[in-house]
Amino acid sequence: MQLFTVGVNHTTAPISIRENVAFQNETLALALRDLTAHGVREAAILSTCNRTELYCNTSHPEQALAWLAQYHKLDRTNIQPYVYTLPADEAVKHAFRVASGLDSMVLGEPQILGQMKQAVKIAETAGTVGTLLHKLFQRTFAVAKEVRTTTDIGASSLSMAAASVRLAQRLFGDLKDKHVLFIGAGEMITLCAEHIAAQKPASMTVANRTIERGEELAELFNGQAILLAELPERLAEFDIVITSTASQLPIVGLGMVERAIKARKRRPMFMVDLAVPRDIEPEVANLDDVYLYTVDDLALVVQEGLGNRQEAALEAEAIISERVEHFMHWLKTRDAVPTIRALRDQAEKTRMTELEKAQKLLAKGEDPAAVIEMLSSALTNKFLHGPSHVLNHSTGHEHEQLETLLRQIYQIKTD
Repeated sequence: MQLFTVGVNHTTAPISIRENVAFQNETLALALRDLTAHGVREAAILSTCNRTELYCNTSHPEQALAWLAQYHKLDRTNIQPYVYTLPADEAVKHAFRVASGLDSMVLGEPQILGQMKQAVKIAETAGTVGTLLHKLFQRTFAVAKEVRTTTDIGASSLSMAAASVRLAQRLFGDLKDKHVLFIGAGEMITLCAEHIAAQKPASMTVANRTIERGEELAELFNGQAILLAELPERLAEFDIVITSTASQLPIVGLGMVERAIKARKRRPMFMVDLAVPRDIEPEVANLDDVYLYTVDDLALVVQEGLGNRQEAALEAEAIISERVEHFMHWLKTRDAVPTIRALRDQAEKTRMTELEKAQKLLAKGEDPAAVIEMLSSALTNKFLHGPSHVLNHSTGHEHEQLETLLRQIYQIKTD
């Protein structure tokens, strides 16, 4: 069993790279089956706005990277500088840290644990999780729970949603006369809407692919819902735009925003794009009177309050290091299973051979006591022949090591 993690995250790759290797949950099962058809025995894929990671049981991690580039129709050399490949204990430690929020842009943020659980569930349903990954994620979730319940890692953390509101307040001050548009109706947009609603803006509107889901969210905040198709005509109405969808292509283009700004007579527009891949064309950031922020731009804002959690992070790292050792011990015992099975098979074969000899002698009428004595002597000699032969033919340091090992195996005590 060989565990590897291959991936990119917000510390190794900019959003322009991360958005090109992202996966949608809807297509993840097919992607996983395709990955396991390319030399990977087990696989799970975690894809969020901050990371894309392949957790694999494979002897050839380079095949996982090659597959990632091929799947997304990318030149491998273009993403290679941003990719990390973590083997064995490093991969285990990484999984524990990710689930515990220690590897997040927002230190201690809770959403990543749910995202990882969802990724594992999809992989299990797809049939790409075997013994190794099942045990890894079982232990990962247990460690994350321990870290989050025994430390203050999540205390005073500033979420992406809260950071978005804070930036809007820095630009506009009071939001009570501002009109807010949310594009999308998923978990992240719901969190943002909750934070914005607390500031009592003039209006809140949800634009979504389906009007039903948009209305469901809008009703929670006495807002209204519109279809994405209405954005070109309606965008100019809004002072604040926050978007987070699963679209693989931009929803808000440069031309759309240019027309909106012109209609607004240069009144500033605050835009936050929390999606990966991005929902707003990056060129929009070059427009005057438009303040566009991506998840990477929010990194500095969410670091506020970090000092209060540094001590908790150290405590969490200590817990994780200890749990990694426990997992690696389990992994080593699993690696020894084939040898143990072969040893038992060999011992059983020897036992049956000598037993058949003894039974034949008894059938001939030989003295039972003598047969038993012969059987026990034969088994003892054959079981000791291997270790005795190796010990007698070893020299120097190897001999000393073997002697120590045999004393340990057979629990031999010397005066």
